[in-house]
Amino acid sequence: MNANKKEQSPDSQEIQIARLAFIGASIATLGDGIAAIAAGLALEALENSSNQGTQKSDSSPQSKDMQKQLDYLINELKQIKKMMK
Repeated sequence: MNANKKEQSPDSQEIQIARLAFIGASIATLGDGIAAIAAGLALEALENSSNQGTQKSDSSPQSKDMQKQLDYLINELKQIKKMMK
């Protein structure tokens, strides 16, 4: 049995390493998405202050879309957290 455990150990380690790599890549992707949403919100705020609120009603649907994207990314992060348990 000891020989069997030694043979399975590298496979098990490779699977764990691959799983960690996947989780890390997923978290990095989510982080990039959150950064893009934050940049979009900052741009929107700058445009609104520059235009003194003239396009305020037009940007409201954009804010809702960004909120939906942020909610989606948060849910994805929660799923990744569950995978780690």
